Amino acid sequence: MQAADLELPLDSSGIKRDDPNYLTSYAPILKPAKEAVVAVHSASILRYIRQRGMDPRMEMLRRYYGLPTPQRAEPEEVERRINEGVGSGVVISADGYILTNSHVITARDGEPADELLVELNDGRELAARLVGRDPSSDLAVLKVEADGLPHLPIADSDQLEVGDVVFAIGNPMGVGLTITQGIVSATKRSNLSILGESGYESFIQTDAPINPGNSGGALVDAYGRLVGINTAILSRSGGSIGLGFAIPSTFARSIALALVRDGEVRRGMLGVSLKDVDATYAEAFQVPERAGVLIQSVTEGLPAAQAGLLRGDVIVGINGVAVKTIKDMRIQVAASPPGESVSVRFRREGALHELDVVLADPANPYGEDAYERELLQGVHCAWVDDALRKKYGLDRRVQGLVVVKVEADSGFREAIAPGLVFLEINGVVPESFSHARSLLDSRPVSRVYVYYRGSVSYLALRP
Repeated sequence: MQAADLELPLDSSGIKRDDPNYLTSYAPILKPAKEAVVAVHSASILRYIRQRGMDPRMEMLRRYYGLPTPQRAEPEEVERRINEGVGSGVVISADGYILTNSHVITARDGEPADELLVELNDGRELAARLVGRDPSSDLAVLKVEADGLPHLPIADSDQLEVGDVVFAIGNPMGVGLTITQGIVSATKRSNLSILGESGYESFIQTDAPINPGNSGGALVDAYGRLVGINTAILSRSGGSIGLGFAIPSTFARSIALALVRDGEVRRGMLGVSLKDVDATYAEAFQVPERAGVLIQSVTEGLPAAQAGLLRGDVIVGINGVAVKTIKDMRIQVAASPPGESVSVRFRREGALHELDVVLADPANPYGEDAYERELLQGVHCAWVDDALRKKYGLDRRVQGLVVVKVEADSGFREAIAPGLVFLEINGVVPESFSHARSLLDSRPVSRVYVYYRGSVSYLALRP
């Protein structure tokens, strides 16, 4: 065929976006979704004292080099506004609740920014107040005074599978609302240390391009429902290379509800130390699942011990959800507040068992048996924790009531000193302050087994 005979027909028919036989556009699905994604601007107010009327150069010398202040100058308070940055957020209710990342609204000093401004997709700018934030999950909830706002329905992110189509919506680099497409590359990504050692990580990984400024924005599915909050990327260049991570919507929803209800997230605790189970441990502890977490120690007086869990038990499920690693377990336990019961499925000598455990409050794990109570006349004790271990140089295996103060007029001052730990009282391990007192009161002279400065010994005490 000669060049003159070449024909290049042009198909001038429009795109049939409503044709059910061909998915040629996601525009109808994404139009309502993008209306619910906002830009979040944050700023901090720096306040300092300046000498009124002083030459700026003299003011600098006074502030940084210690020159004396002239008597005639009167001090004045000066405010300076510092822009912290811009990120994204997702409207989750018609009355103005907005979900975003904690780091989006956090200033450089680690405290919440002083001013928060939300820019809606229709161009309106509204002042926002911080309802609550949770740095451990990198989530925060804001509130604007508005009604009838477009908002995203929240999907169950536990139903996501690798290969599902997703879209990242946000305000990357401050250029304006942007939507990118990709798929779910992986689920339950953890051990990335994106949120630090104390963070709760179980990310959705996606190759939908996410860039700085997308943080706090929406990851939506092909139905336009929220499945994640875009949070982080892994990149040497600082730009997207297809390794983006989002907080699952189911987890984010539970955090949002807690922040709206209490202004903070209260997480329960079991009171155990754990180790991941690998193939060798699975064989040794008769765990056919070849996964789970091994209980290495149980703290007396805390929920796990009170419920009957023992050292050597292997936890394989919490509330019906399989537990494969310590990360899995931390997230499942942390989803329930103190005082709530969780169902713990575990193996003991190969056999499956299940127990209900009422979680404790990490801020006050022994409930009404709080820290630093008087156990004996003038002898104040506390339950051993990490801070007290460090203070008194206690071995990790030592558990019990540690003496933190002995008053000068105490009759026990010659026998008891700070740092001494009550391990047993009359042959019984105390489970609470009230239990310890009842054991001491049960005999005229009590036999107390104690730990002190690396040694164990008996004391005979007359309460």
